[in-house]
Amino acid sequence: MRLVDLSSPVDARGWEPEPVTHEVITPAEGARHMADEMREHFGIDFDPSVLDDGELLSIDTLRLTSHTGTHIDAPAHYGTRASYREGPPRTVDELPLDWFHRPAVVLDLTDAEPGAVGADRIRAELDRTGVEPAPLDIVLLHTGADRWAGTEKYFTHFTGLDGPAVHLLLDLGVKVIGTDAFSLDAPFGDILRRYRQTGDRSVLWPAHFTGRDREFCQIERLANLDRLPPHGFTLSCFPVKIAGAGAGWTRAVAFIDDDEG
Repeated sequence: MRLVDLSSPVDARGWEPEPVTHEVITPAEGARHMADEMREHFGIDFDPSVLDDGELLSIDTLRLTSHTGTHIDAPAHYGTRASYREGPPRTVDELPLDWFHRPAVVLDLTDAEPGAVGADRIRAELDRTGVEPAPLDIVLLHTGADRWAGTEKYFTHFTGLDGPAVHLLLDLGVKVIGTDAFSLDAPFGDILRRYRQTGDRSVLWPAHFTGRDREFCQIERLANLDRLPPHGFTLSCFPVKIAGAGAGWTRAVAFIDDDEG
């Protein structure tokens, strides 16, 4: 069994539209911090100098959104209404775990231009792979966008899906669609350009807004999809359990049987 890491890192050194801050308390600073905390909260005096090298433990504090790095969008991310159920759409901590450990299929969209591909292209690629996803299988879109990760271009040059393409996959019973791009939708600039040209509201973030009427999740900002076979592997991508959140980070990993290549 081979394991392939499909996750992009949370890295404060990379370019993000909403910058990440990462503060590190060193082990020595952590020892002094713990001594202060023990004194303040529990009335216990502790001298950190008794520790080897005066060190205890390091502490990392990060400020970021739940959409930084590889993450899963939950139905609650798409809006406040859900026409498919009573009550509001489910948050990331409410989703069934069996959606996130499933056989997966990779569709190659690396030759597509920035923008949105349609159902015809997805159907053609499914036919080319020779595998029809079964209900609950995960579909991954290999666009090649992860080569720009950490740069501004990553957020402006990628390929997404239009509404009919998303519906095609959902009609097959797919509940999780993943991409190595910043978004499952087309780049913001492309969406707004087409809307201004046509006045057609259906071009406004259809890959996300489809989720207001059909329950599904997206994995965004994957990496290393070029290291995967088109099918014959299992993807594990459990989201972090953030109560009430519209998204959660995931360490996405492919499990590939050596006999499957």
